[in-house]
Amino acid sequence: MRFDDDAGLDASEVSDLRGGGGGVGGRVLLGGGGLGVVGLVIYFVLSQLGGVSTPSGASGLTQLGSGQQVSNGSLASACRTGADANRNHDCAVVAMINSIQDYWTDQFARSGKTYRKATTNFFNGGVRTGCGSATSDTGPFYCPADSEVYIDLSFFTELQQRFGAQGGPFTEAYVLAHEYGHHVQDLLGTSRRVGNDTGPMSGSVRLELQADCYAGVWGNHATTTPSSSGKPLITDVTQDDVKRALDTASRIGDDYIQQNLGSGHVDTSQFTHGTSAQREKWFNTGFTTGDPARCDTFGARTLG
Repeated sequence: MRFDDDAGLDASEVSDLRGGGGGVGGRVLLGGGGLGVVGLVIYFVLSQLGGVSTPSGASGLTQLGSGQQVSNGSLASACRTGADANRNHDCAVVAMINSIQDYWTDQFARSGKTYRKATTNFFNGGVRTGCGSATSDTGPFYCPADSEVYIDLSFFTELQQRFGAQGGPFTEAYVLAHEYGHHVQDLLGTSRRVGNDTGPMSGSVRLELQADCYAGVWGNHATTTPSSSGKPLITDVTQDDVKRALDTASRIGDDYIQQNLGSGHVDTSQFTHGTSAQREKWFNTGFTTGDPARCDTFGARTLG
């Protein structure tokens, strides 16, 4: 995947909290009243490896010490064009976020709705959110309470080193597009239909698989969605890019995580994100059709 050298970037869609972040408490609502946070592999750390501690007064994510936010100036000055994205990883992520939000802005407008852009927050170690305080162990996630996306970019290395994923730029775009899929669900009211049930046909699984499908839909339109400068930011998506994204999907299914990174036993009653095969199927459904209407996982009798 490459970016148009001359296309403009909008770094204002990203808030760079690296070097600061932190929080002073807050409760993350993972029980009751709908989902508090939704993410690519939240289940992995919360339920399988014990990667997140649960201190008194918190539910799911950790409490952190206070910190200070750093300036966004360096990101804005470094990430101006697609040429910057082609040589600088941070700028590439900015470009991916721009493209994803440009697509949904256009898609909502076509449907007579208004898309409200969501900020992505880069952080290191820990961050305070509208849903409470989180550590990097949580993985990338979307917080409906503040309508923002959070990611420690080291997660992309984690995908390769711990999960065994092939990685690559389009894989990273899939991760981000999945989180923005949750933002779309929030704007459309879909998230409010889902409680905290688990299991292979649960609302939680349907929500996550739909976010995978929405990520695929964006991928289908990535090379044709114009930016604010009138040019598509992304010039090409190759078959190898798609193969790598599907490889990642296969390594973040509940069954794969439980079997290979957890207890070694697959317990379908604890599924929250879907199997590897389902995650591949729904991303591919979105990518091959390019139609958000084909992402109705809630109306599907079977999920794959």
